[in-house]
Amino acid sequence: MSDVKVVATNRKAYHDYTIEDRYEAGIALTGSEIKSVRASRISLREGYVMTRDGELWLVNVHIAPYEQAGMHAAHDPKRARKLLLHRREIDRLISDSQERGYTIVPLRVYLRGRRAKVEIALVRGKRQYDKRAAIAQRDADRRVEREWKEFGGQ
Repeated sequence: MSDVKVVATNRKAYHDYTIEDRYEAGIALTGSEIKSVRASRISLREGYVMTRDGELWLVNVHIAPYEQAGMHAAHDPKRARKLLLHRREIDRLISDSQERGYTIVPLRVYLRGRRAKVEIALVRGKRQYDKRAAIAQRDADRRVEREWKEFGGQ
C-alpha cells in the first residue's frame, strides 16, 4: 500500500456541513500546480465542486504559483480544475446534488504515491443550533477526557 501525505484539509467544511458520503477523485493539474501542491501551498477554505457539461470541476481552490516556474509556466491560482472520477460516480454525485439538495465540497487534498487526490463529500448545510450542539459535545468530550487523565484513567 502506498503512503499518503495530507497536504491540505478543509476544517471549515466539518464545522459548516453534515457529511453524508465521501469520494476520492483525481485532479487534472499543470506542472507548476502539482509542484505547489507537493509544497503544501494550497487552500481549500472557499472551495466547492461545480457541475458543467456532465463533468465535475473544483472551483475557488487556491493553489499558489510555484516560485521557481518562469512566467510562461505560471498559472491562475483560482482557476477551475477538472476532477477525475468514474462515470457512475459522477452521475450519482450530479443527481444527488440536483435532486436531494446536497452540496459537494472538498475535504482534503493528499498525495498518494506520485498522484494528487482530493477527497470530496456530499454534504448538507448545518443549522446554527446544530453547530452550537456540535461545539457543546466537543467541549463535553474534552472535559471527560481531561477528568479521565486526571484520575489515572483506570
